Amino acid sequence: MVVRMRSTRSHTKNRRSHHAIEAKNLAKCDNCGAPKQRHTVCKSCGFYRGHKVLDLVKKAEKKQKKEKAKKAQQ
Repeated sequence: MVVRMRSTRSHTKNRRSHHAIEAKNLAKCDNCGAPKQRHTVCKSCGFYRGHKVLDLVKKAEKKQKKEKAKKAQQ
């Protein structure tokens, strides 16, 4: 099948001009001051909008326990 009205290169590039990747804007965490992505939980302290959402200490202990069990199994 032959395309009847072929789009030129310039028309294609004009259509895709808004597809460019933009840099993420980082905000400062209210609790610890670390840079974090907006509207997400802080990865360093686990707080979101003044509330503790993640217990990062517990999560780290669980990860270490899992790795230790994996090494013992080998």
